[in-house]
Amino acid sequence: MTILFVCVHNSGRSQMAEAFFNKLAQGRTRALSAGTDPAGVANPAVVAVMDEIGIDIIHQQPKQLTINMLEEADRVITMGCGVEEVCPATSVETEDWALDDPKGQTPEKVRQIRDQVKARVSALLAEMSLQK
Repeated sequence: MTILFVCVHNSGRSQMAEAFFNKLAQGRTRALSAGTDPAGVANPAVVAVMDEIGIDIIHQQPKQLTINMLEEADRVITMGCGVEEVCPATSVETEDWALDDPKGQTPEKVRQIRDQVKARVSALLAEMSLQK
């Protein structure tokens, strides 16, 4: 099973979601992330708050969302940034997690967003019966 996390820039929320999902799923399934207008690099504030909890995403590169990614995903989750209006229609189950954008936020706010992403990913994995 593949989960696809989609955001506009694929530099913050979707990168965190991909990292948390892959760590917590422990290889039983996988996640990818992509953006409709990807940034050049992951948001440095996001990289820093993930590093604080031992998850290194410094080498993660924002990726362009493709039709192939959508077709191969079993589930698509957008990250509260209105991408459903620019994503091509798919037959894949899609839902939106209305999360604030970490861009330009204080470190404390980015930590709050990180913790919200982790909680949602944990709930998703529990729903999928994949988290211990």
